[in-house]
Amino acid sequence: MRLLRHVLLSLPAAAMVVLATTAPASAQPERTQDAHATTASPAVAADGARIDTLGAAEEVEEYWTPERMRNAIPVTPEEPGAGRSSGTAEQPGGPPGSTPAAAPSGEMRAKLVETSVAGKVFFTKPSDGKNYVCSASALNSGSKQMAITAGHCVHEGKGGDWMKNWAYVPQYRNGDKPYGTFVAKQMRTFNGWINDGSFDWDVAMVTTWPQGSDKLVNRTGGNGLSWNYSREQDVTINGYPGNKDNGQLQWYCQGRTSNSGGKLALGCDFGGGSSGGPWMREFSESSGLGQTNGVTSTIDSAGVNRSSYFGDSVKQMFDDQGSVT
Repeated sequence: MRLLRHVLLSLPAAAMVVLATTAPASAQPERTQDAHATTASPAVAADGARIDTLGAAEEVEEYWTPERMRNAIPVTPEEPGAGRSSGTAEQPGGPPGSTPAAAPSGEMRAKLVETSVAGKVFFTKPSDGKNYVCSASALNSGSKQMAITAGHCVHEGKGGDWMKNWAYVPQYRNGDKPYGTFVAKQMRTFNGWINDGSFDWDVAMVTTWPQGSDKLVNRTGGNGLSWNYSREQDVTINGYPGNKDNGQLQWYCQGRTSNSGGKLALGCDFGGGSSGGPWMREFSESSGLGQTNGVTSTIDSAGVNRSSYFGDSVKQMFDDQGSVT
């Protein structure tokens, strides 16, 4: 097991701290049984206007000044019982599968602790108008424009609304944006998160606007996707935990996951801001690429992080969103 700048912890039962936000109880819609289905939404700016042109995307990019990025709030409220399954957790529906990763068209500045495939996500929360921060990673698909993150980094859940001003900065480092800013064009997450706020379904995929003619995966590289694998996997996790270097540097953690209430668990002690960071099988230190098999969702009081399980429904999300341009 290889670790950097953190200590791997054991997995005792503990109160769960959620790297997510929740909507007010008054905003609860009727619950759906179709938790594994997904819903997509066009990305919008703070005023609710659709980001449907490159010009609109550039305005969102300009909104995210270095000061706003630095002051964005890591998503870390407490949610009792978030580590427990809602009873609708995904189960393996068939043989394990994976899609191919893709190297960038240019030079990739990759090393284990920092990879251009991972980065920070910035957005404005509709219910309070404040700016927040998560993590995400590029995911190779037919569009070459997709990122993967946590559901609570694109939607408030429990009848709330879609996040606004959503932008992804690959390999962010102390305000440096070596690959530019990729603004959301369309976002998709599970109904189980949108309607119920279930952390069994805390996964999202986002199609981004190109930077000029340069698409995200072509610029940074993109991981493959894995699904229906065992919950016990050797993984590398990258992200921007706010409890490490104030979230200004990319961190990584390596270890073998365990099954925790149907989720994947590993004691990385990655706090707020790490939500949505990739859990990668078969990570290559030389290429900086791997197979995304989870995303950071929660942390408990013992420092144990958890991810929703990736089964057939995550693969279906990939199929539905991966060709959107």
